[in-house]
Formats: sequence, structure tokens, C-alpha cells
Amino acid sequence: MSNELLFIGGFLVFIVLILALDLGLFSKKDHVISLKQAGIMSFIMVMLALGFYFLLILEGQELHGIRDYTKLQEVVAAHKHQITLIPGNFEESLKIYNQNLGIEFLTGYVIEYALSVDNIFVIVLIFSAFAVPEKYYHRVLFWGILGAIIMRFIFIFAGAALINEFSWILYVFGAFLVFTGVKMFFSKDEDDKIDTEKHPVVKFASRFFAIHPRYEGNNFFHKINGKRLLTPLFLVLLIVEFTDLIFAVDSIPAIFAVTKDAYIVFFSNIFAIMGLRSMFFLLINIIHKFHYLKTGLAFLLTFIGVKMLAHHYLEMWGFTTEHSLLIILFILTASIVASLVFPKKKVHVVK
Repeated sequence: MSNELLFIGGFLVFIVLILALDLGLFSKKDHVISLKQAGIMSFIMVMLALGFYFLLILEGQELHGIRDYTKLQEVVAAHKHQITLIPGNFEESLKIYNQNLGIEFLTGYVIEYALSVDNIFVIVLIFSAFAVPEKYYHRVLFWGILGAIIMRFIFIFAGAALINEFSWILYVFGAFLVFTGVKMFFSKDEDDKIDTEKHPVVKFASRFFAIHPRYEGNNFFHKINGKRLLTPLFLVLLIVEFTDLIFAVDSIPAIFAVTKDAYIVFFSNIFAIMGLRSMFFLLINIIHKFHYLKTGLAFLLTFIGVKMLAHHYLEMWGFTTEHSLLIILFILTASIVASLVFPKKKVHVVK
């Protein structure tokens, strides 16, 4: 257990350093994030994720402190890795394990990163509905992502504990993902509209806290006659956190379809979440062009749900994590290409 604590402890320190870099690069003062800044940070985040992928391939055994063949067998069995070890050959078996660990991480990262795009769609709607000044976007997203990391940590390890205790819960997750995917496929753009007064988070906050009617710079709170009031910017932050909580219900079970190792689920999830802020600024002005991406994500969730429901049969047929990764990449690529080849028709308003 000491190896796992050391590994995840180092990872948490790494997260703090990256967030400090992100804060230093973007948040010296309130300003509109340029496409160049967003591109640089997005590139850095993706390269860091790929670097971690190669680290797992080279030194993945350090995560669970694997030192011999017996320990390797125990870890593979405990986390239900879909690999076949070579009896009596520890070095080659370790290579197979590490390569699979890297593929599981990369697949989970791609899934979470893809689902984050749908999160971006909703965040754009939130900022637009609440008329948030563009120069304050980065502040809301920074604290929103920090909160998301904490919530994901709790969700992932609680989910892993449930799966270890009740293996049948995977079927519940699978059925839920299929339902979510089908629902997303048939949902209309009108369903995504946000009512600023009737939103459940606004109604909840208004019931228990005093709300200031207007923005006060980048402040989350404002004092009047010694009384602390919540500003609209803090309400937006609460809604962004609430939205991520909803998305986590989809994305976390989706990655458990790829790996049962809670640490790999956490690593892939957090790398994608940390890249969300820079990706938001990179895509905010062009995201509307990828109108088939939501359809692609619907197919993605449905595929992952079916995979969870039929995982025993798929394993017998030799279906591996590499196959999942290829199918996921095909779905995402097809939806992006379809969006560019068949652009959304502009609606002409007759005056």
C-alpha cells in the first residue's frame, strides 16, 4: 500500500504544480484568454498526459509495488486486467502488464477528454445565460476545475469500492450509460437552454443565502453593511460545479468499463479535467461547428454501456482494450469529419 500512497501522493503534488502553472500563465490579471495562450496550454496538457502514458509503459509496476511474478498475478486478478501472462517469465509478463496499463490510461483519457467537450457546450450556455464578462471566464473555470478534482477523487474511489463489493453494479452502470446515450441522441438543442431564475442551483442558493443582484468585478462575495452576499459570479461557479457533478455520473462509470484499477481511472480523469480549461478557450469560438459531435458522444456512451453489459462475452471473444480505443477514436473522428463535411444549415429569418 505504501507504493500506491507514494505514487498518488506524487501525482497530487504534480497536480498542484500544474494548477499553479495554469494560474500563473492565465490569471495574473483578469483578461480575455487568447487563442495562442489556450493553444499553448492545451498542447502542454496533452503532452503531459502522453508523458504519463509512457511513464506507465516503462514503470507502471511501481504503482502497486510489483516485484515478482506472484505479486503481478495478484494485481492482475484484483483489477481484472484483460491480459494473459507468460507463466514463469516475469520480465515479459511485466511488459505485457505495463503496456496494458498504459493503454487503459490512454483509453480512459480519450473517453473523458471527449466527454469534456459536451461539458464545454453546457459551460458556454451557462456563461451566455448569466452574461458573464469574458474576462472572468478563467477565474470561474480555475476554481470550478479545482472543485471537480476533489469531487472526482471521492467519486472514483467510492465507485471502485462499490464495484469490488458488488460486482453486479457494473451492469447498473452499463444500463445507465446506454440510457444516457440514447437520451442524448434524441435530445434537441432546445433542451439545453438554461433558465437563470428557475435553475435548481439558483433556487437552492436563493433560499439559504442573500444574493447580490449584479457582478462586482471578479469577486465571488460582496459586503453591504457588514453582510456578506453571494455575487452572480459565485452562482455561476456553483452551477459549473453542479454541472460537472452531473457529467461525472456519466464519465466515471464509462472509464470503469475500460479498467477496474481506481488509480488509472483517477489519473486519466484528472488529466482530462486539467485540460478542460485550456480546451474551453481553444474551442469556445468554433465549438458550434462540430454539431455532430454530440451525436458521436451519444454513440460513444451507448457503446461503452453495451461493453459493460456484455463484458463477459466480449472477453471470451478476445475483445481487448486496444479494440475499445480504436472504436472510440473512430466514433469521435467520424463525428468531427461529418460536422466539417456537412456543415449545419443556417436558418434564414424572414422579416
